[in-house]
Order: sequence, then C-alpha cells, then structure tokens
Amino acid sequence: MQDNRTGTGWTFAYVTMLFFIWGAVTAVNDILIPAVKAIFSLTDTESFLTQFAFFMAYGIVSLPAAAIMGRLGAANSIIAALATMILGCLLMPLATFVRAYPLVLVGLFVIASGITLLQVAANPLSASLGKPERSHFRLVLSQAFNSLGTVVAPILAAQTLLQGGLFDGGPVTEAKIAYSLGRIDIAYIFIAVVIGILALFLYRVRHRITAAAPSVEAGTSIASAFSSPWALAGALSIFVYVGAEVTIGSTMVNFLEQPDVLAVTAVKAGSLVSLYWLGAMIGRFVGSGLLYKLPAGPLLTGAASVAALLCLTISQITGPAAGILAISVGLFNSIMFPVIFSLTIERSSASSSATSGLLCMAIVGGALVPLIFAQVADASGSRFTAFFVPMICYGIIGLFGWRAARSPVTQSDLAEVSPH
Repeated sequence: MQDNRTGTGWTFAYVTMLFFIWGAVTAVNDILIPAVKAIFSLTDTESFLTQFAFFMAYGIVSLPAAAIMGRLGAANSIIAALATMILGCLLMPLATFVRAYPLVLVGLFVIASGITLLQVAANPLSASLGKPERSHFRLVLSQAFNSLGTVVAPILAAQTLLQGGLFDGGPVTEAKIAYSLGRIDIAYIFIAVVIGILALFLYRVRHRITAAAPSVEAGTSIASAFSSPWALAGALSIFVYVGAEVTIGSTMVNFLEQPDVLAVTAVKAGSLVSLYWLGAMIGRFVGSGLLYKLPAGPLLTGAASVAALLCLTISQITGPAAGILAISVGLFNSIMFPVIFSLTIERSSASSSATSGLLCMAIVGGALVPLIFAQVADASGSRFTAFFVPMICYGIIGLFGWRAARSPVTQSDLAEVSPH
C-alpha cells in the first residue's frame, strides 16, 4: 500500500500557514478595539464587545464545527472555514459604509466562527502530515507559527488602523472619521485577499489532505466530561486563562498610551502589543525545555503566581514600570494553555475527545472576562484597578496547578489516554 504521508511537505507548509493566519487575525482585535473606540465614541465596556463577539463563537460554534468536520472531512472543512472567514472580513466594509458598530460585531463573530472550524480541522491534521514519530514536532512548529502571527499582526495593524485620521489629534471632523473607517476597510480586505490565496493553494492539495487526515471519532459527546471533576476544573482554568490573556492584550493599547503609563501615541502603543505576544512565543520554547526537567503542575503554579503578582503590582503603581510589567505578563502566559490542557487530559475520567471538546468550548472565556475587566474599569474610572480581574484569574490557574501537583498520574492513567 502506498504511504499517504509521502510528499506532504508542501501540504504541511500550507496547513501551517493556517495557524499563522488565525493567530494574526485574532491579534488584530487588540488593535481594532482602540480604533472602534475612537470612531464610534465607545466606553471601554462597549469597545470590548469586539472580543465578546469574537470569542463567543467558540462557545456557540464548537459543537456544530465538530459535526461539520465529521460530515465534510478535513479538506472541505478547511475550505469552508476559510470561506466563512472571508465572508466575515467582507462584512467590515459594509459595516463602515453604514457606520454600524453592531455590524462590526457580526463580522467578527463570522470570522471567529470560521477560525473555530479551522482549529477543529487543522490541529489533528498538522500532526498527521508526515512520519508518525515526528507528529509532536510538527504540531509544535505549527503552533510556533501561530505565535508568530500574533507578533507580526499588531505591528501591521497598528500602522493601518491607528495611523492618521482620528489619531492625529485635534478636533474630531467628518473627514477624520471617514479616513479612519476607510483604514478598517483596507485592513480587512487585505486579510480577505490573503485568506483567499491560501484557500486556492489548499484547494489544489485537498486530495493529499483527505488522504493524510486522521479518522474522525464518531459518537463522541462532551456531555460525559461534565461528570469528571478534573475536566470541569480544567475547563474553568482554560476559561479564565484565555479570558486573562485576551483581556490584557485587548486593553494594552489604551493602557500604554495613558499619560500616567508610557504616554505614547496609539500607533506606538499598538506596535508594543507585539512584545506582549513575542513574550508568549519565546516563553513557549523556553517552557518546552523546562518541562523536560520540571513537573508540569509546579511549573504552571509558578508561572500563574508570577502573572498574578505582576497584575497586583500593576494595580498599585503608575508610570513606565506599569506598562513594562503589563507587557511582561505575556512571557508567563506562554505555557499555561498547553499545560492546563495536558494536565486535564491525563486526569479526566472522561474520554480524551470528550474532555478536549469541553476544553475547547471553555475558550469562550475570551468573550466574558474582558467584559468584566471593562466594566470594572468604567465603574472605577481606572484601568489600573481593573487588573485585579486577571489577577484573580491567574490565582485560579495557580490553584489548579497546585492541585494537579498533589494528584500525580499513574502509568495506568497514562496508558488510558495514550493514542497508541
């Protein structure tokens, strides 16, 4: 029998580009928030509805995405996901034409729905495109490109969305509003074109993708995961982790440009957001090395404790130090998602697929926690005070890591969750 995994180098490269694309598109939200805040004269809470609309897709679309994946297969699901993302991007020029912020939110939800389906299809596919013994390397490499997307996108988006128009200072005029709206059009039309080109390449290799894709497990329901305390604890930790990470990234531009922090322009602050995500990318590689020598539970507790301490310190100080500490949180975010995920899978009494499904749905925390942060900021009149919200989130994660460290996994437990 012919090995379906031969000659898949280019196919893997195209699939890895998917990780880069959805990382980049997600990171653009951090720059979009201050843009729509200025254009539509929004409060912090109203502007953070962008993240609410985006990350709610994970809670709503995860189950339908799994069903679509089972019906269409990996290749067609990826094409459908990219087409959905393009549709969402093209809703943005319509939203700016009618100047309707709710339509911007609809566009973001559509884009995120496509990304949700993309993640369901692309994660297992990346691991399967090549020799089985190198599957972990391929998935880590793909995830590294996802992190690269989160680093590059804020720099480009800041130059596009926060340059000129309303961000030049002075009185608000109709011409400035129109110019800033037009920059949103440019950004999302460009994203749609890039996604379209990638979709064409992937369409050409769809047969290779179909041949290499792992079989989809039938009859899996996340309902069984709700009976596992560890699955529920892991889902809570994923919920607050994604919520905290997104919250800090989302507030970064407006936080750094404050006179009592860095007092920089919106463009400069937007570019500095990349350092937050760069820390996460560097930490991911460093953390991988540390996990060879240190147990995962204590390492997670240590990272979460430092992140919580940074947030506490930010809430109590002002000046450049507060900005530097906010950016530094990204470094300690880096290992949290994969470690929480693996610790939960190892200990959950539910099946790996059911537990994974629940953990993916918990990403909806990126929709809700930022809104809590924004409401605290609006109510208190201080973004410094609002950093208590991510501090509490990291405290919960630290407790999860501490509890996992006190509940070691036996060899029989590992055998049950092993794919082999």
